[in-house]
Amino acid sequence: MRKSICSLLASASLFVSGVPAMAQDDVANVVAGLPDLLKAQYDGAPQKVGPSAWGSWTPPVKPWRWCHSESYQGNPWRVTVTKELKRLVDGLIADGSVSSFEVSDSNNDVSQQINQIRAFIDKGCSIITSIPGSATALDDAVDAAAQAKIPFVTAAGSVTSPNAINVDSNYARWGYDMMSAINTSLPSGGNVLMVEGIAGHPIVAQERQGADKALAEDKQLKVARSVNGNWTANVTKTVVLQAIATNPAPIDAVWTTGSESHVVAEAFAQAGRPAPLITGSLTGDALGYWKANPDKYRFEGHALLPHWTAQTLFRVAVRMLDGQQPKLNTLMIPIPAVHNADLPNWYKDCMTPDAVSIFPVPPNDPMPEDMLNAYFDNAKPTPGWDYSKTPDACAK
Repeated sequence: MRKSICSLLASASLFVSGVPAMAQDDVANVVAGLPDLLKAQYDGAPQKVGPSAWGSWTPPVKPWRWCHSESYQGNPWRVTVTKELKRLVDGLIADGSVSSFEVSDSNNDVSQQINQIRAFIDKGCSIITSIPGSATALDDAVDAAAQAKIPFVTAAGSVTSPNAINVDSNYARWGYDMMSAINTSLPSGGNVLMVEGIAGHPIVAQERQGADKALAEDKQLKVARSVNGNWTANVTKTVVLQAIATNPAPIDAVWTTGSESHVVAEAFAQAGRPAPLITGSLTGDALGYWKANPDKYRFEGHALLPHWTAQTLFRVAVRMLDGQQPKLNTLMIPIPAVHNADLPNWYKDCMTPDAVSIFPVPPNDPMPEDMLNAYFDNAKPTPGWDYSKTPDACAK
């Protein structure tokens, strides 16, 4: 483990002047000292992991101006992230800690997102949270924010600027784990349809990297075709139907990384093809489809959920505003696994095949406060945070 961590950290660098550079051995020691569940997330991670550039930052006085830079709001998952982040920040507005919450959406236009970030800098935001549209293209804007002493905190995809704080997960590991589940379920081999997200998105490349590694370890699985569903239901269903129509050979599994497993299963049923094993992230409509069609839905995946994506982003950002210092530039968050046998425990009555905006909520916080504390110097409870107040999946 130590060797792989040191190798992973070797290319990290520091941009902000006046911040003492932490030796890579020291960074490796920080990772090695994390709780086992967190430490495991760094093994084989493709992100650049280095020291935090914000170890000596003094936050501005309250009230803070919170700005959120979105790269895409075209699916329910992204909309739910923003809605949950707003709910949490609204709690800080109510207690006087935050003066305003402003959101921009670049609709997959990286140049537009850069312009929007620079506008946030000019407005004097206290912090900028973001789901970035590119791993590299935003770096200059992130560095400009750092020069203005504005932290840039990402979720659901890292940027490569060492000035960012990335609240991320090991998506290469996730892609590997899902393909490994297919390997285990198809010991004699089979054909796999690959349904990826938005072309060019940093997470897409990481997920595919992990899947390809698992494929290389099991030569019996064959890729039938690779398509992009853009993490959007109607696009996913269209490209899956097209792939089915042009691939008369059996498709035994669909490796997909979005929240569209329901429409994948529906496409196979519509085409009169046997139900494949499907990976991905569990959703309310998928659970509803499973409940109504238990013989047409087979799932092995995880719960990469919008609520806790927003929650971990919020918790890291508000801790920084509260004067807590992240130890690393990339804080890895474990993705809870969900197996086919677990589906009854996640299903609720409000979940139907049409419940595309309903996402299950884990019964317990996947990232407890004491675990999150391990990522911070001067750690203390997150202001404005109470997992028990997470809206129920069936809440209107």
